[in-house]
Amino acid sequence: MDFSWTIVVAGALVGLAVGLTGMGGGALMTPIMVMFFGVNPTAAIGSDLATSLFMKPFGAAVHQKAGTIRWDIVRWLLPTAVPAAFGGALLLQAFGDGEQLQERVKYVIGGALLLAVTGMIARMWLDRRRGLGSDTAEDADVRVRPLATLVIGLVGGVVVGMTSVGSGSLIIVMLMLAHPRLKANHLVGTDLVQAVPLVGAAALGHFLVGDVSLGLAGTLLIGAIPGVLGGAVLSTRVGGPALRWALIVLLTGSGLAMWGLEGVPLVLVCLVAAAVGVTVTLRTRRGEERGVTAPERTPTMTP
Repeated sequence: MDFSWTIVVAGALVGLAVGLTGMGGGALMTPIMVMFFGVNPTAAIGSDLATSLFMKPFGAAVHQKAGTIRWDIVRWLLPTAVPAAFGGALLLQAFGDGEQLQERVKYVIGGALLLAVTGMIARMWLDRRRGLGSDTAEDADVRVRPLATLVIGLVGGVVVGMTSVGSGSLIIVMLMLAHPRLKANHLVGTDLVQAVPLVGAAALGHFLVGDVSLGLAGTLLIGAIPGVLGGAVLSTRVGGPALRWALIVLLTGSGLAMWGLEGVPLVLVCLVAAAVGVTVTLRTRRGEERGVTAPERTPTMTP
């Protein structure tokens, strides 16, 4: 594929979203390549994985320096995640070949996107719940759950290998469910580190079957690397809930479009999702404001 500034910009926007939200780029990059640039679904998956392989170490290095990586959890994730990701890439060949394969892969990607949306909503709900009460207080020394972590690696690896979606959205949600008291920054750091060999194994599988375009991946990286660095800087200044709901609307629309929904029904679904997001964000913001102002009013109530 020839060099294209539009693809560079697409890579930068996806990198920015990854830096801001911590969500994996596959949930955005793959559907963008398929729907806006006409890339075959299998080539989009393989090229996105190759791009992510070079993007994720930047975030992982930051967390390694900050000491927010749970290496014991990483060690229990990788034995199943790495082979599952490699196998997931090869498993795609069982869906057929030619146009038949590309059409079926669209449905697989659509399902993964909607699963990612479910994961993002679950993550926001868990984040709110984790902030309530001492019984849900975060703990950096939570004991790892080996069996559950191995299962997470297996399921997440297959999904990532087949669709490139899930390394930064589904897996982190499953880790939260298995280790509900683990500190949020330790979750993110751990997920980023395990994603490097996971994505590498999936990318290798796609490379072996000829699904990776090195030219496309290189073009995406030109924008993605500065985008992810800029997003990390902006993450401390931009409201997270509003951005996450914007991504939920985008991913819901993309997933349903992959499944063939179009026109007015697709627009209506996106509008409903946007309305829910605005309502929840405003209610959350009002609740936070009441929580801040209430203690300030207490002294004036005393006689």
